[in-house]
Amino acid sequence: MSAISHHIPDAMLTAYAAGTLPHAFSVVVASHVSLCLQCRAALEAHQSVGGAILESREKVAVSSSLKSDLLAQLDAPFRPEPVYERSGVYPGPVIEALKGRAPKWKSLGMGVRQDIISAGDEGSVRLLYIPPGQAVPDHSHNGLELTLVLQGSFSDETGKFGVGDLEIANEDLEHTPTADEGEPCICLAATDAPLKFRAFMPRLLQPLFQI
Repeated sequence: MSAISHHIPDAMLTAYAAGTLPHAFSVVVASHVSLCLQCRAALEAHQSVGGAILESREKVAVSSSLKSDLLAQLDAPFRPEPVYERSGVYPGPVIEALKGRAPKWKSLGMGVRQDIISAGDEGSVRLLYIPPGQAVPDHSHNGLELTLVLQGSFSDETGKFGVGDLEIANEDLEHTPTADEGEPCICLAATDAPLKFRAFMPRLLQPLFQI
């Protein structure tokens, strides 16, 4: 894998460390951190600062029953959380979001496929499969879009993005991401609002594809 050159902004790492980042974006950030030593080190620094702040805060009174309530939970049945590891091009956080299953690809046309991992009021996260040389229709954004490359690469008006690179697109960016030659481009993409397509056909099919 070539060197990662597009990273997570510091403010987004701070929100992720604090647990305030929406779920869809958290899946992408966690996946990037699993691939990027630089952002992993930065995240650990944020977590250390957060821990120090908690330790320095004044003590807070708790109920007299708190200790007994905690001890009572020791008798509750214990169900260990499954541990998801990397599988192929998919990092552990992606496998966790998929709940251990393989991607279920659905065609978007022109060889492009997607698997919607989750979708809700706060946003959606999906896998995209783009054949070499194929472009995603020209679009802008109603909100924020994070795109993490898991295999291959793509290029648009802002540059080239390879494995591990994270593109962050906001309302100011209109672009036409195109998979580069070579192996198919597989991306993990998260949005907090529907995209804005310029062409009529993508706009017509947008509710069906939930993009």
